[in-house]
Amino acid sequence: MESRQVKTGTQKKGVIWKRARKSHKGKQDPVIREKKQADLDMLELAAAAGEIDLKYLDESGFCAWSEPGYTYYQRGEQKHLEQTKRRGRRLSIIGFFQPLISFIYGLVIGGVGRKSYIQMMEYEALDTQKVGRIRVIVQDNGPIHRCQQVQQLWSKWEQMGLYMFFLSAYCSQMNPIELEWQHLKKDELCGQIFDDELDLAYAVMDGVKARGEKGNYSTQRIKFDSNRSG
Repeated sequence: MESRQVKTGTQKKGVIWKRARKSHKGKQDPVIREKKQADLDMLELAAAAGEIDLKYLDESGFCAWSEPGYTYYQRGEQKHLEQTKRRGRRLSIIGFFQPLISFIYGLVIGGVGRKSYIQMMEYEALDTQKVGRIRVIVQDNGPIHRCQQVQQLWSKWEQMGLYMFFLSAYCSQMNPIELEWQHLKKDELCGQIFDDELDLAYAVMDGVKARGEKGNYSTQRIKFDSNRSG
């Protein structure tokens, strides 16, 4: 059982087999990144003290043909994934992650547009107003996060207690929800082929639920209005 021996041996040495991620470090502005990190550290301290609620926002996507995962096999063995007749459309997810507390998300066929983003933010703003405590949303500088229609709503959301914190460019590693996406794809959905978008959606929902159970946080899916999913 050579593969098991190798796996056990590397684990004992503190080594795990893990896919490398692409880095944009060369495009980062170190000065801005350092300042943003200091500001984020202060927000995290305030959240830990219960002074504010801090959530991390991001979007990601899934395909019916998930890429094969890396794993150990016996010599001469190879796992094959039989592809379906059609690849299907991309399924996108937008999520608000509050570590150890909650994960609120929505699913949409295709890409997440500004209408879906606004609907999710409106939900957060109303919940913030109900709770009565300042809430800060950490996010990147994606186009839908800063489009004119969204900017016109910032003052309204701030009056309800909801504020935006934008990360510096090319610093996705500062957002812990990125790790949730990685685990969701590589642990829960890895190496699976789905018949259609509905099967894929159910698998993503099951995967999110599984991640919540492992991470000890609640999960909730927000259903988009059919006429506002763009």
